[in-house]
Amino acid sequence: MASTMVNFNGVVKTYGSGDAIQYAVNHVNFTIEEGEFVVILGQSGAGKSTVLNMLGGMDQPTSGEVIVDGDKVSGMNDRQLGEYRAKKIGFVFQFYNLIPSLTAYENIALTKSIVKDAMDPLELLKMVGLESCKDKFPSQMSGGEQQRVSIARALSKNPKIILGDEPTGALDSETGVIVLELLQKMCKEYGRTVILVTHNADIAQCADKVIRMKNGKIREIKVNEHPIPVKEVEW
Repeated sequence: MASTMVNFNGVVKTYGSGDAIQYAVNHVNFTIEEGEFVVILGQSGAGKSTVLNMLGGMDQPTSGEVIVDGDKVSGMNDRQLGEYRAKKIGFVFQFYNLIPSLTAYENIALTKSIVKDAMDPLELLKMVGLESCKDKFPSQMSGGEQQRVSIARALSKNPKIILGDEPTGALDSETGVIVLELLQKMCKEYGRTVILVTHNADIAQCADKVIRMKNGKIREIKVNEHPIPVKEVEW
């Protein structure tokens, strides 16, 4: 039986004060199990990116608890948050964030300066099907190839959780399928917990769990008994 990896307990995130107070996240509760492929779904302004930022230790709740892998992330100081991000979280962004002056191999190898037991960059490039691109710079790669390098970089820390912020948002549908298949594979074959935020409802068909948000609140949490393989979704 899988253990609980993420627990949001009464989480609130506000900005401003008094009459000008705004609720980015408004009393949110959910759990995510180890090895789940989870999609947090909602339109712009729904609060999903704020949830992701709190999960990633880049933002702190105004109140409530964020517990990840048994650690109370809410309330950690800056040093503790830095260690948490380095050891447990791999980030995949919409716009790759690769360093343009470094090759694919070097972009992944950078992680060794952060984590002692970082995975081998060449093995990771093989894993994402890009061994032949190891000496290419980002400008010499397609968007899909750059995103796969960014996933390899996220995996290089051997994190327990991979967080994706619209990871296919800048890609055409065919390339997006390749990237999503890779992320789904990370769950099914390597036991990673993958959490994606997106406004694309099609992606929800592939998830083990779908958390729908609107106006900072959770509207629905749906467990998918039979997630569809990415390549079978009609995009």
